[in-house]
Amino acid sequence: MAIRTLDDLDVAGKRVLVRVDYNVPLDDGRITDDTRIRATLPTIQALRERGAAIILVSHLGRPKGKVRDELRLAPVAARLGELLGQPVKYARDVVGPEAQAMAASLQPGEVGLLENVRFEPGEEANDADFARQLASLADCYVNDAFGAAHRAHASTTAVADLLPSAAGLLMQREIAALTKVLESPEHPAALILGGAKVSDKVGVIEHLLDRVDLLLLGGGMANTFLKAEGLPVGRSLVEDDKLDVARATLDRARERGVTVLLPVDVVVAPRLENDAPTRVVPVEQVGDDDAIYDIGPQTVARFAEALRSARTVVWNGPMGVFEVPAFASGTRGVAEAVASCDGFTLIGGGDSVAAVEQMDLADRISHISTGGGASLEFLEGKDLPGVAVLRKKD
Repeated sequence: MAIRTLDDLDVAGKRVLVRVDYNVPLDDGRITDDTRIRATLPTIQALRERGAAIILVSHLGRPKGKVRDELRLAPVAARLGELLGQPVKYARDVVGPEAQAMAASLQPGEVGLLENVRFEPGEEANDADFARQLASLADCYVNDAFGAAHRAHASTTAVADLLPSAAGLLMQREIAALTKVLESPEHPAALILGGAKVSDKVGVIEHLLDRVDLLLLGGGMANTFLKAEGLPVGRSLVEDDKLDVARATLDRARERGVTVLLPVDVVVAPRLENDAPTRVVPVEQVGDDDAIYDIGPQTVARFAEALRSARTVVWNGPMGVFEVPAFASGTRGVAEAVASCDGFTLIGGGDSVAAVEQMDLADRISHISTGGGASLEFLEGKDLPGVAVLRKKD
């Protein structure tokens, strides 16, 4: 996919509006994870080195077009200033007088941050008038927010049609990594999927089934596949309305020669609590009062053995209820296995990423996607609005 890059823009002495994804977790106004802020530093530094004045625009949370003080971006501006080693100007509006004054005052190399763009009703409505107001603040536009690229919002699509536009470095890396998986995966290729629901991942499975050799299933979604195979699941989370989808998926995989690995043992408990009594049982021995909350050690070993020779690995979704320590071993075990692969490894999804970061394995993964829902839709083969608008024209 050919998209416009920073090399296609002349930014010297110009104001550049940069869409970033600073939707970071906050605890009483304190940023608890600045990964998404740090991910944008290469683009910001590249623009500074080229003599641009930088106006950053981001969303935070879901204010739904209303101002919510707890979702203001002041903490983000402060943290970004610390990371850059220089003050970051901050406007408490998006397109109003304060934003206009800040944009006009920026000198080459300086950085300013607008208020939460989703405070504006016109953002999610992709309103043309709001997009024009936003575009009037700058001379060029750069989108470095892959995590919002699946949204057709004013700051991700409409503005790109009003200004000379290009992808930032983070956006470029995301597109390149995901395109590699879709268009030229090295074999054997493995797809590992977890998380709660089959319905969240069925599109990815359908689109990648012709591209992979191994399909490894864990997490809550595996319960639906286990039940579809006639195995007991007790009181576990199951999508009964997706049992036919699960059976059809397994049939298609086997017809195409794809090896499917489901859990062979699981961690069960009577309730989802860290102090609940847990047992590891073969999948055939799940009791009526049991609920499955993680994959077992034999399954982890089986997955790890299958991944040892993989040349491409894509992983999205935890293997259990990762937030509860008693049910995190499966996800951690798979994280170790993926990190040990010599091939190209790509991880997306909050809990999957959290696992490798908490275990200090991130530097052993080829690409960690910041995209979340955008990554899934890209892997489903969908044309993301925020990417399509940056495509080079013939």
